[in-house]
Parts: sequence; structure tokens; C-alpha cells
Amino acid sequence: MTAFNVIPKVSKQPYHNAILARLPTEWSPWPDDATSVNHDEALSTFVKRSRKKGFAWPKKPVAFISDPHADAEAFEASLIAAGVIEREGSHLCEYSLTKFGKKAEIVVGGDCLDKGPSNLTMLRSLAHLYRLKADITLLAGNHDLRLLMGLLSLERDTDAGSQHLFVRMGKKVIPLFKEVFDQYLADTQWDKGVPSEEACRQALFPGHDWFENFPFYAAGFLTPEGIEREISKMTTKAQSFEAHCAKNGLTLTQVYAAAMKCRSLFLNKSGEFGWFFRRMQLVKKRGSFLFLHAGLDDHMAELLAKYGVKHANRAFKKNLMHQNLFSFYYGSLANTFRTKYRKADLPLTPRGAYVARRAGIQVLVHGHINQHFGQRVTLKNGLIHIEADITLDAHSRKNEGLDGHGVGVTLIDKNRGVVGLSCDYPQAKVFKPGRQGKWVGAAK
Repeated sequence: MTAFNVIPKVSKQPYHNAILARLPTEWSPWPDDATSVNHDEALSTFVKRSRKKGFAWPKKPVAFISDPHADAEAFEASLIAAGVIEREGSHLCEYSLTKFGKKAEIVVGGDCLDKGPSNLTMLRSLAHLYRLKADITLLAGNHDLRLLMGLLSLERDTDAGSQHLFVRMGKKVIPLFKEVFDQYLADTQWDKGVPSEEACRQALFPGHDWFENFPFYAAGFLTPEGIEREISKMTTKAQSFEAHCAKNGLTLTQVYAAAMKCRSLFLNKSGEFGWFFRRMQLVKKRGSFLFLHAGLDDHMAELLAKYGVKHANRAFKKNLMHQNLFSFYYGSLANTFRTKYRKADLPLTPRGAYVARRAGIQVLVHGHINQHFGQRVTLKNGLIHIEADITLDAHSRKNEGLDGHGVGVTLIDKNRGVVGLSCDYPQAKVFKPGRQGKWVGAAK
């Protein structure tokens, strides 16, 4: 097996030079250093299970890209690095599918929104993949769903369980409202019919009694740690939200007007981004790999084992659009795109991991926990995870001291194995036990 075979082929042309310069040109068996695994037995467990009779690789190669966070440049660079698209011009959205891209599946692991530099360009780039009829699955990310729930909370009856959901979006959503205001409203009579500043504040913020009532409302649904975490988070966000709006050049009336415009753009079928939430799925299973944004808990493992992925995705859509927002957001379905396996999250116990494995789910491939040195294989409560959020977006990279644009992809391919490609690790990480007998050493 040569490096040419393992690392996806990217055509050499001027538009690709800067991307190729940031990518590794050689591969190595998956490293067992602390940046690539979380446990001494992570790789050996993965090897052992992948050799079992029931283990299955996806029939088609899967390119998994997660957490682009409003960075279309990094998103498209990662698609190019995966070998699934090639540029036809110097601008974003000027690309076509490659021969490999027409055969592969593309799974976008969620969190397309928030942070920046451009939410709307990111969405337009994603929409171009659909126009090209790529085989693409868009998974729900917590940042994406927070926007939807914040917008829905403006129209539904509000109680202590949901009246905080708009401000809960926090400062990271404000760049989106700024983009929407500047592109759609700035040159219009946007303030016609918009309530007063104080009325907007009352519509967007939780009431004064929310902090007193929420712990009672959430008792029995959230863990004590989860309630404390929510109160602490909302205290900070409520105190700082208006100041962050002002820092971005927006008054509360402008934020309210932008939110109303977002409702028409995202929630109406005819809106420019009306496809975004309608196409979103909670989970995708290919072979023994389950693709999702964050992780599982015991209840979700049992639901998947008993009813399957199709049922889980239907339950996600029905609960999201028709269920009480609090029940949905703090329940097991939403935990799938929220959990970091903290005490505040719904738990995945060894029993839940066993149930998942019995249901044919051997490996979770997810984003949500960003890494600085490429992908990481982790063993959590007996279940193998591939952490594939490799810090693509410019905002996070700047804040966390990483250089340049993020580029990278996780390929799951029965011929290649698992290939972790990142601009932040010097070689492509490759997991393919048994190939030419050279992979055993990496499993120790």
C-alpha cells in the first residue's frame, strides 16, 4: 500500500496549491500518543472488535467533516482534501464533484453555524453540494439546533422550560444576526412594525423569575449538576448578551428584526435556507459505524437497538417540531448532539455501551469535542469513539493558537480503513488492522 493509495487524490491545479501545502503527504499506522488515543487499550480494543465476524465497513467510502462553524473556506478545503470535489474557480461555491466524490458519501457532522467568519456563505456552500446531487447527509449539531430552538421559542407559549432559549444561544450566534441584518434588512424600512426596545427585551430575554423557577421546573429531568450548570450559564449569558450585540453594532430592536428575518429564511419552506433544518438527521449508520454529532446515552442506545436508526431520525423530527421545547432539548434525543459525557449529561454506562454493540454499533464517529492534533480514537465506557472535530473554523483556531485555515477529513473506507487527515498532524493517521501485517504495532 502506498501513500498514494491511502491519502485521497487531490488534483494539482493553482486553486488547490494552498490546500495541498497544508496537508500531510505521508501516512503512518494510527499513533498511540496521547493526542491520538485516550487509553492504552483504545487501539487494541478497536483492532479486536474490527476483526470479529460481525464487524462491517461501509459499502461506500464515507468522508466525515464536522464542526465547520461558519467557515466555508475551511469546509471546501476539507472537501477538496477528501478528494470529493475540485475547484473550478477562485471563489467559494465554484466547485464540482470528482469521480471519487460521485461514488462516496459525504457526512457533515453538524455545527455548521456560529462563531464565524460567515454563516451565510457556509450555508450557500453546503447548498451547492445538494445542487450537485452529492450523496450527502447533514447531521444535527448543538449550535445548529440552538438557533432553531431560539427561533421557535419566539412563537410558542413560553414557560420556565423554554423562555430562556433565545438568549441561551449566546454571543456566538450574534454574527449570524449581523450578517442577516446587513444582507437583508439594512437598506430597508426594517423597523416598520418592530416593537420598542423594551418590548424586544421582554420578548428575547427570560423573565426575572426564571432563575427562581427553572430549578423546580427542571427537577426530575436534569441532574442536579445539569441544573446548576444551566443556571450558571444563563446568568452569564443574560448579563452579557445585550453588550455583545452592541459590540457587533446591533441594538436589541435590530436583533429582534434579524431574528424575525431568520424565521422566514430558515422556517419557511420557500426561505433561502428552508432546506437546512428539514434535511437534518440525528444519526446515520453505515456498517458498524454510527455517525452523529456528540455521543450516546443508555436510553438512546436502547432506542437504536430496539427500533433502529430510521425510527430515531423520525422521532427527532417529530419531537423537535411538535414536542415541548424543554422536553426535547434536555431529553435523550438532544443529548445525542449535546453530550460530552459530563456529570451534567445523560449517562452512557457500560450496559448502554453493551446494548449499542449488541445492536451492531461498534464505533461512534462524531464531532463536538475539538482536537488540536488531528483525529483521536477513544474508548469510553467500553465503546469505541472516533473524535473527528479537528478545529476547522478560523474563529476557534485564532482563539486557540492554531495557525492558518483548518483543513482535514476523516475517511471511513473498507479498502483504506479509517484515515484521519488533518493540517495539524504531520502524517495521515491510518487504522487498518491486518493490512500487510504492519498494523499490529499500532494496536499495543
